[in-house]
Amino acid sequence: MAENPAALRVALLLPSLAGGGVERSTLALARGLLERGAAVDLLLGRAEGPLRDAVPAGVRVQPLRAVPGWRGRLEALRAHPGGVGVLLRPVLLVREAPDGYRLVPALARYLQEVRPDALIAAFPFENLAAIAARRLARVATRVIVTERNTTTAATRRGRTWKRRYLPGLLRHAYPMADAIVAVSDGVADRLARKTGLPRAAIRTVYNPVVVPELPALAAEPVAHPWFRPGGPPVVLGVGRLVEQKDFPTLLRAFALVRQRRPARLVILGDGTAEARRDLEAVAAGLGCAEDLDLPGFVANPFAYMARASVFALSSLHEGLPGALIQALACGCPVVSTDCPSGPSEILEHGRHGRLVPVGDHEALASAILACLDDPSGREERVARAAAFGLERAVDRYLALIGRPAVEAQALSPVGAQAA
Repeated sequence: MAENPAALRVALLLPSLAGGGVERSTLALARGLLERGAAVDLLLGRAEGPLRDAVPAGVRVQPLRAVPGWRGRLEALRAHPGGVGVLLRPVLLVREAPDGYRLVPALARYLQEVRPDALIAAFPFENLAAIAARRLARVATRVIVTERNTTTAATRRGRTWKRRYLPGLLRHAYPMADAIVAVSDGVADRLARKTGLPRAAIRTVYNPVVVPELPALAAEPVAHPWFRPGGPPVVLGVGRLVEQKDFPTLLRAFALVRQRRPARLVILGDGTAEARRDLEAVAAGLGCAEDLDLPGFVANPFAYMARASVFALSSLHEGLPGALIQALACGCPVVSTDCPSGPSEILEHGRHGRLVPVGDHEALASAILACLDDPSGREERVARAAAFGLERAVDRYLALIGRPAVEAQALSPVGAQAA
């Protein structure tokens, strides 16, 4: 089918197609924009990752060739000639130039040649690359930067200059974007507080994590034997096997649950072999290794969520945890740490699921046991998840681009300046 030359064209920038929530929600947004008649380009630092087969049909994938690190630093200076001070520690003096800046030349060429109406970026250094490339390309493309996690919270604990001094660079560069988006009010509040950006300049747009086909996916069968009827209840965790998710605390909580009743724990998500071994060692030390399974990345986690007895999120920090929302949409009882940011906002301060202090495995165990004893409230959980649907997110992004939800044939030609 020939592409409509009058369609709104939106470019989405990601470092790769890794299997995380940011990538999933970006692909959902791409699909939603396509369904509204937009042409969508997916710009990737690396056209690889477990989600490469999940790119919606009709999205044009555009790999961006990275330049050497020294060239990335030069491009940063060219884009911000008066910003040497803020670039010094996070970009110029680090051992390796941030990958985002290494994409700037290819991204600037793309903007000059294609002239999309809007460029939406995710992750801090990709956001900065989008701003720099637009400045160098001198095009009218609207740049929307999105903060998907409590990035500035992590940077304060960072072991490298690149992370610890990032807030100052964000304060310098983000005002050059046409819109600054945070995925939750908590992320917006923290971004403003840590960078000094005006809170009023940051918009909240929830990630499109509840897609129309979710109920059908949730109804698909699960081959995992632990989810067969009649077995012990299954506690489910979902997320990359990284420090942020704090799965050791979930394991310690699960060990306490097993002291009270039979149960099993399944954690879905990618991780290094070392991370997997570390979690298995913790489980062995707690005496619950035989009741833990780490299947890795699963293309359809919703079927697991629909059959789990409890979904547990043990994170140290989040932005807007999509897996928590999706578990609600599947009707699963949920418990979560009250971490910054997102869980309390999603659960409306405990109305739709139990909240516990970060790192408190005893409180997490008590919350899991309470859910196992009383799993009521399914309809309310599903209704709450609807607030995080695809249509609402697409409406908000179209408004930020300057194009309200109108029919595709009414859109102006590619490259026209958005209002």
